[in-house]
Amino acid sequence: MILLLLFTGLCLYLFHEIYWKRRHLPPGPIPLPLIGNMLSMMREKPGYECFRRWTEQYGDVYTFWMGTTPYVVMSSYDRLKSTFIRDGDTYKDKYIQSFNEKFRGGAYGIVDTNGHLWNTHRRFALATFRDMGLGKDVMQQKVLIEVQEVFRKFDEHLGVKQDIQIVFNNAIANVINQVVFGYRFDDGRENEFNTMKDLIEYFEKTFSTFKVFVQVFAPALGKWLPGQSVDDLFDEFKKNFHNFFNTQIENHRKKIDFDSEESLDYAEAYLKEQRKRETEGDSELFSDRQLVNTCMDIWFAGFSTTNTTTSWIISYIMNTPGLQERIQEELDRVIGDDRLITTADKNDLPFMNAVINESQRCANILPINLLHMTAKDTVIDGYQIKKGTGVIAQISTVMLDEKTFPEPYTFNADRFIDENGKLKKVEELIPFSIGKRQCMGEGLARMELFLFISNLFNRYQVSPSSEGPPSIDKSDKVGVFPRKINAILTKRH
Repeated sequence: MILLLLFTGLCLYLFHEIYWKRRHLPPGPIPLPLIGNMLSMMREKPGYECFRRWTEQYGDVYTFWMGTTPYVVMSSYDRLKSTFIRDGDTYKDKYIQSFNEKFRGGAYGIVDTNGHLWNTHRRFALATFRDMGLGKDVMQQKVLIEVQEVFRKFDEHLGVKQDIQIVFNNAIANVINQVVFGYRFDDGRENEFNTMKDLIEYFEKTFSTFKVFVQVFAPALGKWLPGQSVDDLFDEFKKNFHNFFNTQIENHRKKIDFDSEESLDYAEAYLKEQRKRETEGDSELFSDRQLVNTCMDIWFAGFSTTNTTTSWIISYIMNTPGLQERIQEELDRVIGDDRLITTADKNDLPFMNAVINESQRCANILPINLLHMTAKDTVIDGYQIKKGTGVIAQISTVMLDEKTFPEPYTFNADRFIDENGKLKKVEELIPFSIGKRQCMGEGLARMELFLFISNLFNRYQVSPSSEGPPSIDKSDKVGVFPRKINAILTKRH
């Protein structure tokens, strides 16, 4: 009798897991109890490979289970346009994970908030960036200062092996720190830079482990796995990160001229807006905790993705025979000497831009994109999807679509050059995502990639050290992280 009851219970459980809970969602891979389809992401590296396979099997709309939570995945450019652009308001919300709120101390920041708070602070950040000249000549001058500093450091070690990525690491950190806090990590502030670098490296290494990945998205199972718990890791990470940003903000508050209408950086603009609203009786919307979390969002996004992408561009160039020669042939023809290349030269360097585009496509640094959710009831592929359902714009699959990019795993910059030798616009290249949650710092990131990479290869011949070119193998981790690049530089002019 007991065996019969156990068998019946097992059958009912499997019926619920395999059919009942999935009946109102688009079909997709069968989820395992507690962990859903996450095992595929962990097993198939990089993590986006499983999404390509499921797209071929189920089409460009299917359901993926992260733990016990379902997400409707959109994996073609046409689908992304019809949902996240043409019906953007329905898909603008972020699916908030409980661990994020624990780390942030509540619903704060821009990346992990919704509604009026998200809308207000995203608009405020964009307006502040525009007033600061982000994407324009004033910002270009800040980037070019870092280009010259990169040159100075490289020139100290010409002809011998040097870690060129750590130099770019510092330069990219300087750019975003000027945006957020208005200063560079010069020789007197090296400790601050090293603190931030260590924190980011700690995050990238620690939070990509199997236990943490499972515990974040399937806590019922993850807590039983061996190793340090995500709560302990978050407490340590949160304390160090918040200490850094709180210190920066308090130092800022002491020196700000609140009577000045101009703001030199984001933190200054925020603190002035905070005081203005407090005089009007509003002390909640622009709180100190919101400022800390927003600064972290801007800093982390502005540093991590650009740093990772820069390292992959250099790595692809060093691993593709004849590519550096083609880049430098164009540079010699258009630029002709070792002067600084600026954004004014961009339209005259189509192949340089094509290489950057193809590197972004191949690097494909987001194994899984931002977790959206529906802001209201809607219909997807004939299925009635309730408000609050998770939705993912899987851009990694779009950028590996064989219909648009034949032989997608082959690096081929010529796919972005038209029959007239001009740069070809390919809409499916969407490394900064799509829709209302598209990356706010896209303009700055594009400027940095162009100025850093074009100036590097115009000034130097970049040769592998005795260790060989940097690895472009992605099969060892779920995520895509910066490459370590040891190279030998010699001046070209």
